[in-house]
Amino acid sequence: METRINLPQSEMPKAWYNALPDLPTPLAPPRDPETKEILTPDKLEPIFARELIKQEMSSEPLIEIPEPVQDIYRLFRPTPLVRALKLEKAIGAKCRIYYKNESVSPAGSHKTNTSVPQVYYNKLEGVRRLSTETGAGQWGTALSFACSMFDMKCTVYMVKVSYEQKPYRKILINSYGGEIFPSPSDRTNSGRAMLAKDPDCKGSLGLAISEAVEDAATHDDTRYTLGSVLNHVLLHQTVVGLETEKQLAMIGEKPDYLVGCVGGGSNFGGLVLPFLPRKLKGEDITFVAAEPRACPSLTRGSFRYDYGDMARLTPLMKMHTLGHAFMPAPIHAGGLRYHGEAPIISNLMEEGLVDARAYYQNDCFEAALLFLKTEGFLPAPETSHAIASAIDVARNAKPGSCVVFLYSGHGMLDLASYDAYLRGNLENYELPQECIDQALMMCPTVEG
Repeated sequence: METRINLPQSEMPKAWYNALPDLPTPLAPPRDPETKEILTPDKLEPIFARELIKQEMSSEPLIEIPEPVQDIYRLFRPTPLVRALKLEKAIGAKCRIYYKNESVSPAGSHKTNTSVPQVYYNKLEGVRRLSTETGAGQWGTALSFACSMFDMKCTVYMVKVSYEQKPYRKILINSYGGEIFPSPSDRTNSGRAMLAKDPDCKGSLGLAISEAVEDAATHDDTRYTLGSVLNHVLLHQTVVGLETEKQLAMIGEKPDYLVGCVGGGSNFGGLVLPFLPRKLKGEDITFVAAEPRACPSLTRGSFRYDYGDMARLTPLMKMHTLGHAFMPAPIHAGGLRYHGEAPIISNLMEEGLVDARAYYQNDCFEAALLFLKTEGFLPAPETSHAIASAIDVARNAKPGSCVVFLYSGHGMLDLASYDAYLRGNLENYELPQECIDQALMMCPTVEG
């Protein structure tokens, strides 16, 4: 009888890895949403903590993790790296498959890796309340947890379709002391404008971001936090890849494939970025990014400057985008329903360093249930994209190769999604090209 392989645990990293100095080409600078001029750091201070702005533009290769942040990380880090023996057998794989399990964090996903430092840095600057958006609820849950650790208030705007699909997220966020509202809401100008245009609007991450940014900008005691996309968010997530690298080395493994799901790019970036120096030196490591066919920002988006939100309040960033006006289909992987991709990941995609693949949601749920029946854990719908892609990769990998994927979060609060799948009520959706073309027409024209 097969037994689970318990891999040795590495030490928790004491510093985050900053990929900016190692990028083959520098990132295009963020620009002012009104003037289109290159953005100066002081323009970001009304909504972001100063230390986070500094990290956003830092050229330091390593950035020390503050001790109070490490102290909370120790509740769940280092996270396990697990050999998926039963999954290997089920698919007849001739390679080895490992998964890095970030679902063991208090909030149940990788998002805690950045919520804790973001709250910490804001707390140091005397901020009393943080506002944010959330798609499937993982980020909102993680931020409300971190705020509870530092005795701060938390306001979450959750995309309405996910708010309705995942009612237990509200209960958990409320339990941590946070408040949560379906977006579009009647609390902001952005939300009210959308409701006036479409009273039945199911929302999008771009719209929820607009509401959260507006909330922060109109209250002196409040700052905004983002759970993905930005450089400092990917920086904090590199604890995942740094631990994975050490754990693999401890058992004499070298990864041939690193696989993660992508919405805004934080969990994928956190896994692969610490391996970037090795890849750039010629080591044969394939970075595989898995996204929904319903929201294919990497595989079908345009690489250009765009707003990060629907109301055009956020800085312009050069990224792979479907257009800030894009309204995604109500697929159940709510955390992957974002129109744009992190500038760092987009940069690597343009350099040919990322292999992006898109999947239908029914195929992902099928892969998720196979993982459940073999490895015993129920993945989040977002994570199911990484599992489907890892299985896809493993079936075609060279014999003896090593596949590592990121198990970014559990699905215990996503049972309604699984119920819909088991009832046969989920539809596969492929985004029509005309929808992409129409949304891209709304993007600004910016040189560079």
